[in-house]
Amino acid sequence: MSNVILKTEFSLPGQTNLYKGKVRDVYSVGDTLVMIASDRISAFDHVLPEGIPYKGQVLSQIAAKFLDATADIVPNWLEATPDPSVSVGKRCDPFKVEMVIRGYLTGHAWREYRSGKRMLCGVPMPDGMVENQKFDEPILTPTTKADVGHDEDISREEILIQGLVSEADYVLLENYTRDLFQRGTEMAAEKGLILVDTKYEFGKDANGVITLIDEIHTPDSSRYFYIEGYAEKLAAGEQQKQLSKEFVRQWLIENGFQGKDGQEIPHMSEEFCTSVSERYIELFEHITGDKFVKEDVSDVMSRVENNILSHLKKKYRIEKFNFNIIQSF
Repeated sequence: MSNVILKTEFSLPGQTNLYKGKVRDVYSVGDTLVMIASDRISAFDHVLPEGIPYKGQVLSQIAAKFLDATADIVPNWLEATPDPSVSVGKRCDPFKVEMVIRGYLTGHAWREYRSGKRMLCGVPMPDGMVENQKFDEPILTPTTKADVGHDEDISREEILIQGLVSEADYVLLENYTRDLFQRGTEMAAEKGLILVDTKYEFGKDANGVITLIDEIHTPDSSRYFYIEGYAEKLAAGEQQKQLSKEFVRQWLIENGFQGKDGQEIPHMSEEFCTSVSERYIELFEHITGDKFVKEDVSDVMSRVENNILSHLKKKYRIEKFNFNIIQSF
């Protein structure tokens, strides 16, 4: 599809680095990061070959809303959103772990549980639970942050033993994670949704302050159920209607792909990609309460590049102007 952002190769003024993640391209410009949320979609640690229309816009706009709504809990990196698919903010040194928190037994946790395991990342899971059942208290199941390949489950104890995070910092990460999840849960409930599980990434800014980075509470990092019908479906042993990309994982599993050696990613038709796009837009409208406005994607790459350049030009001019004023005194 020509109306999606699959990859970017911009040369921005002052650019010093370009990092390409599974779904985001991050440009370093001085002490500023320019993060482009592409329309790529990943599952089982593989980037799928087709893009999902408007997915990047959905992710960026949901993340911006939640970062603003949680800024009283923990400082975050975001400074501006010059394009619907672009976030600009301060560079931070990221921790090498992702903080995953789970309120319900589903997804990866359920697959581990179903296989007979009762311990996940050093956290015990009680016997007798069923898929999609709520935990008595949310559990923290961190993972290592892999640049390539699979993120791996890791326990709190192993994080400290390996020195990935100091104990003092890790206590703060745990507290921030629980507080953010609580806020996200409350905001979701206001819209008739259950925030099932999610992940947060943190780093330290230039002053050594722990800072929330990347994005939060989007369908790429989070899973949502509907409150209405949840109890009835749980009692009947039926699958919950999800607003997340779990349905993409299930579609891949049904078509013989779980990211294992020798498996091929199934063909993604235009109709399938459109249906995934509609699910992302549905989540946007449910979780934000706002009507999703589709931006012009007839020449999406030029739009994104021009909006970034316009922002950087304005930013540099203001900073130079202020610097000259300071120097004059």
